Amino acid sequence: MEVLEGLYYSKDHVWLKIEGDKAYIGITDYAQDSVGDIEYIELPEVGTEFTAGDVLGVLESAKAASDVYIPVDGKVVEVNNNIVDDPSLVNSDPYGSWLVLVELKNKSQLEDLMTAEEYKKLLEKG
Repeated sequence: MEVLEGLYYSKDHVWLKIEGDKAYIGITDYAQDSVGDIEYIELPEVGTEFTAGDVLGVLESAKAASDVYIPVDGKVVEVNNNIVDDPSLVNSDPYGSWLVLVELKNKSQLEDLMTAEEYKKLLEKG
């Protein structure tokens, strides 16, 4: 499983790429592999506000529907419509195919997330 350096990771297999006070959010290689071939993605509207732990969206495959949990408080400022139109992009490039861009409400929450090294250890434990 690929794990990229320089990103933050949640125990729910979500990654965050920080740019200033905003974060691109997507699912990890492990998550896309677990879900299987993604056929449909449900994402929130721009302007939607979330609290850490809320369901950010839903990924649907032939296997199952899987909730994606947001690990930080934030407000959606952009949705990646490319992946809504072609959900398979998340399978082929999970780290390039972000789901949403959020404005962070509490940047200190990033301290509760994992580094790439810590996330790799989580995956090794199973």
